[in-house]
Amino acid sequence: MKVAPSILAADFARLAESVSAVANADWIHVDVMDGHFVPNITMGPDVVAALRRETHLPLDVHLMVEEPIRYVEAFAKAGADRLTVHVEACRHVHSTLQAIRTCGVRAGIAYNPATSVSGIEYILHMVDLVLVMTVNPGFGGQSFLSETLPKVSEVAGLRESRQHEFEVQVDGGITLETIGLVAEAGASVVVAGTAVFKASNPQKAIEELRKGMSAKE
Repeated sequence: MKVAPSILAADFARLAESVSAVANADWIHVDVMDGHFVPNITMGPDVVAALRRETHLPLDVHLMVEEPIRYVEAFAKAGADRLTVHVEACRHVHSTLQAIRTCGVRAGIAYNPATSVSGIEYILHMVDLVLVMTVNPGFGGQSFLSETLPKVSEVAGLRESRQHEFEVQVDGGITLETIGLVAEAGASVVVAGTAVFKASNPQKAIEELRKGMSAKE
């Protein structure tokens, strides 16, 4: 299982140092918000480009924006390795995923806690990652929504029954207390912001999360 620290919880005045502090992570998760799809504004392609210069870790870019197809090329050119879009934010999901793949980037699909898994079943063959939001998107530091756990299990079950190879990622409220729950439900990647970047030793926090996952495997 993989740990992807979210730089949303990092010190933006010392972003390069923050990324260096999590060098033992598997991916770096980048939350992009536009103030429309979610009630917050964060960063754009220039920040991704700056991160690309500071780390060799895969950049896992989560586009919480309306009509993300408009920004796919810019983020791909900036150095994103993965681009995940929300099914709720796309007018044409299929075309958006095609655009991501055309740019040579791995494609992910995300959905909010209130969205049914059935809404993404028809495009699972096109994705490298399914992101199950375990909080409502828009802000870091929220509490884990336990009612999302059945969705994690459902997505993991679809991956197995249909013989897909996509990652099952969870994002929101991941701590030492909740990571075992999502691991047991079938998650293969966890996004953790506050639990990593607000810790006194971020690298140690990542290793502790890995231990928490392994305990349920």
